[in-house]
Amino acid sequence: MRLPNLNSLARMTGIVLLAHFLSNQSWAQGSEQANQANLPQSPQPMAAQSPQSQSQSRPYSQSAPDVAKDYSKGRSQFPNIIAPYIPQHVPPPSLTNTPRINELFQNGKLMLSMDDAVALTLENNLDLVIARYNLNIADTDILRSKAGSNVLGVNTGVVQNTPGGGTGGLSGTVGSGAGGTSVAAGGIGTGTNGLVSSTLGIGSPITSFDPIITGTLEMDRAYSLSGSALNGQAVTNNNTGTADITYQQGFQWGTNMQVGFNNTHLTTSGPLTALSPEVASNFQFRLTQHLFQGFGFLPNQRFIRIAKNNREISDVAFRLQIITTVDQIENLYWNLVYAYENMKVQQEALAFAQRTLEDTKKQVQLGTLPPIQVASAQSTVSSDQQALTLARTNLELQELLMKNALSRNLEDPVLAGAEVIPTSTIQLPEQEPVAPIQYLIYDAISHRAELAESRIDLTTRDMNNKSVRNAMLPTVDLFAFYGGSGLGGNLNANASFCSGSTNTGLCINRNRIPSQFLSGPVGYGSTLTQLFDSTAPDKGLGVTLNIPLKNRTGQADQVRAELEYRQAQVRLQQLENQVRIEVRNAQFDVEQNRAAVDAAQAAVSFERQTLNADQQKLAVGVGTPTAVLQDESNLTTTESNLVSAMANYEKARVELDRATGLLLDHAGIVMADAERGQVSHMPSVPFVAPRQDAQPVMPPANQAPQHPPAQPQQQTPPQ
Repeated sequence: MRLPNLNSLARMTGIVLLAHFLSNQSWAQGSEQANQANLPQSPQPMAAQSPQSQSQSRPYSQSAPDVAKDYSKGRSQFPNIIAPYIPQHVPPPSLTNTPRINELFQNGKLMLSMDDAVALTLENNLDLVIARYNLNIADTDILRSKAGSNVLGVNTGVVQNTPGGGTGGLSGTVGSGAGGTSVAAGGIGTGTNGLVSSTLGIGSPITSFDPIITGTLEMDRAYSLSGSALNGQAVTNNNTGTADITYQQGFQWGTNMQVGFNNTHLTTSGPLTALSPEVASNFQFRLTQHLFQGFGFLPNQRFIRIAKNNREISDVAFRLQIITTVDQIENLYWNLVYAYENMKVQQEALAFAQRTLEDTKKQVQLGTLPPIQVASAQSTVSSDQQALTLARTNLELQELLMKNALSRNLEDPVLAGAEVIPTSTIQLPEQEPVAPIQYLIYDAISHRAELAESRIDLTTRDMNNKSVRNAMLPTVDLFAFYGGSGLGGNLNANASFCSGSTNTGLCINRNRIPSQFLSGPVGYGSTLTQLFDSTAPDKGLGVTLNIPLKNRTGQADQVRAELEYRQAQVRLQQLENQVRIEVRNAQFDVEQNRAAVDAAQAAVSFERQTLNADQQKLAVGVGTPTAVLQDESNLTTTESNLVSAMANYEKARVELDRATGLLLDHAGIVMADAERGQVSHMPSVPFVAPRQDAQPVMPPANQAPQHPPAQPQQQTPPQ
């Protein structure tokens, strides 16, 4: 009997492998072309555009958003059967600034409000772009766990690589984790808030929930030498074809299923083999159920539950990332406002000193003042020039830090060299809002992302402890199987069959051959029929037992998991205590900085009155220019202190919002916009007012600053 389907199957397998190789090559070339097409191009200089209404938001569209796909769902094999085996293309990150930044240019200046700064942060800040990928990475762990595989973990620490944007809180030290991240939950490096989770995921072995098909297709031609007369000949030629396939799958309640189907096709030249060709087939269906260790949904779904909890932690961690980044940006903005206001103060001080110097020179020429007054005035001008240089360089630094925080790249020379004009100023409430500290602490306990992470982590650890306890049990598996075998083929033409009633020499007795072969060949179809008609059944039931005596490994793992759980409980309480202190401290800072603002306003008012009085004395010939210059210096210092105090006050309010966990709510930030990186709802930061006199304060390059009018105009502090 011949079995041509084995050879045909071998040829078909080769064709399929060749087609799969060619399809992969063409796909790889297409992916390479797609990658080249998606590479960021050199940005073109941005043309100055007319200012748009800053109260309206203009969402934009990107060809490759940072988060655009749910990677927790795998590819289906229908209708494309090879889809699960083809690598997925992840688009490269978009490193081009969003169009919103172009809309803010006016005459080559970046007119930036606080709300615009927050919106640009959500769209362009690279800390958020990096953290946004953690959401997709957590999705891949869910997909992996659905197959029964262990989770790889995701780093959900806070990324703090934006220069100049310091922040407080429980997020840790900058650079304490990989890539400049702080320690946090997720399973990479350390666990939640720096605690190790060494027992996370320990439990009974899990059979893959994804079906696995294994197979063998083999053709073997063997010549065997023999020195024994029992073999019938010195050299025997055996041609063996094997076609085996096995299907295996585990289920989430602790059951494993295995189905095996084996086929052998043998032709031989041996004279003592009754059948050639001989076809042998058998199958076996086996079910195994864990009775103690590995029984039930919990130990078998532990990786799925861990992955889903880690995904929740990733969501909370991304919210914490937004809070941290927005906190940094608001602090950067108030630093910019301070630098901008201080630049104006120093410009006015220098202009006043220069005018006083000119007036003093004229009075010395007229003989009404001694020459030493000129030297004193010149010294004041030099000091004010130095102060102006410091203010100018600090403003340039704050502009650079702000542009870096609000853009994905600074390759555009127009953006890199543009002056940033803050169009928002500080708005002091007439009466400081007072909230009972108990309410603030309640808000913090309810809304702080760090505490939410710890609570989710405790849930994961509690579930893990139950899985570890299950792993302490002995392994007792109940199994049952059913199978059958069949035999086909034809009588061996080279065989030596016994003839007559005498059996002399080595021969085969026909009476000992199954009767169906005496009437003719038995085909492959008949062989398969024998598998199920109980011609040769194989069935059974059994139990396997594995009991580790002393079980010291299981004991150690269970106790360690319990200790880590108790340690995490203490850490949660410690975090709550720290949050309470942070809220109280933030409230104290608001009160102290408001008092500092009131004191600075009073000091400015006093110094302005003193200056006016000394100017009147000088006008009637009683005072001296030195006294006036000293008064102007004192006024400049107090005005600078007032600007600094107001900036610190706003930072304190931002810190209070961060400490209570309400920063995003008070700023009107929508989480969906932050996750997409596309702002469709414009933020609205509280205690901010539009600036009425927003204009460039730095002179063009290689030009001296323009002097204000003859009479110095003192800056009126915002109310």
